[in-house]
Amino acid sequence: QVQLVESGGGLVQAGGSLRLSCAASGRTFSHYAMGWFRQAPGKERQFVASITWSAGSTVYADSVKGRFTISRDNAKNMVYLQMDSLKLEDTAVYYCAADQYYSGHYTYWGQGTQVTVSS
Repeated sequence: QVQLVESGGGLVQAGGSLRLSCAASGRTFSHYAMGWFRQAPGKERQFVASITWSAGSTVYADSVKGRFTISRDNAKNMVYLQMDSLKLEDTAVYYCAADQYYSGHYTYWGQGTQVTVSS
């Protein structure tokens, strides 16, 4: 199995920035597409961004385009989400996830990290 651990969440003012990190471990981790999702209280889980193993392709939800950037460092088994120009509606628990077969179905999930944006 693959273990994913998110970090970097916290409290930030609207307009500010945070960088989330996802550390991947496990002997089977290899060439997975990676994604970030978020879930606000009482709301459904929402896709945020995804990236291929080579980092040659990225996809963003319309709500974060131009503000968030997903990246990865395969040598360090790390995936990142740089979040700029944060808005109140970005407040959520953010989850890192792995897609083994590039199918859009994410098999492995981290525990989540809380991001709270204040006015």
